[in-house]
Amino acid sequence: VQLQASGGGLVQAGGSLRLSCTASGRTFSGSAIGWFRQAPGKEREFVAAISWSSGMTNYADSVKGRFTISRDNAKNTVYLQMNSLKSEDTAVYYCAADVESLGFPYKYDPYKYDYWGQGTQVTVSS
Repeated sequence: VQLQASGGGLVQAGGSLRLSCTASGRTFSGSAIGWFRQAPGKEREFVAAISWSSGMTNYADSVKGRFTISRDNAKNTVYLQMNSLKSEDTAVYYCAADVESLGFPYKYDPYKYDYWGQGTQVTVSS
């Protein structure tokens, strides 16, 4: 199983980026795909998650109204559209798969996720 995250970069505050997470190696029906982020010196934190089958979504309070998670099942890809970016959004962003989610994207603990991508750096300059 592989998860490939991409799309990070340097953007000014108020700008936008779209991250992609492409999955391969198994079917993710019944799974949830989550995005997490980790800033230097901080713990990895939940950002958003989506049910692979139903499209049900869940967001951290800090990104609600600014970030949108979506999926394209035909491309085996999950996206994280990030708008109105703030300096505090600067972090390495990781995508992860929870294959025991039963289709519910409500796990916030990164240790509950089974597979991880390699991370992509997002830097927001103020």
